[in-house]
Amino acid sequence: MSSEEPPMSARSVRFFGGPLDGRVQELTDEEPVPGAVVRHIHLHGGPKIETVYELGLTEDGWEYRLRAHETEPERDGLR
Repeated sequence: MSSEEPPMSARSVRFFGGPLDGRVQELTDEEPVPGAVVRHIHLHGGPKIETVYELGLTEDGWEYRLRAHETEPERDGLR
């Protein structure tokens, strides 16, 4: 961890990737669950942009990692 990064507590989580990269926030009072998902939705003049992060526990503590872009399956035209 560089001297520019804020200190992490046992209840902190750091975001990696996407628009929240580098952000540190405190976890809620509930017990953190690995695999939990957070969706960040950016609304602006254009189309809405949704970014998905997945919670994980590493040697360095809790972190939300950018999840690969989910694509919808192609429609086959059948009902």
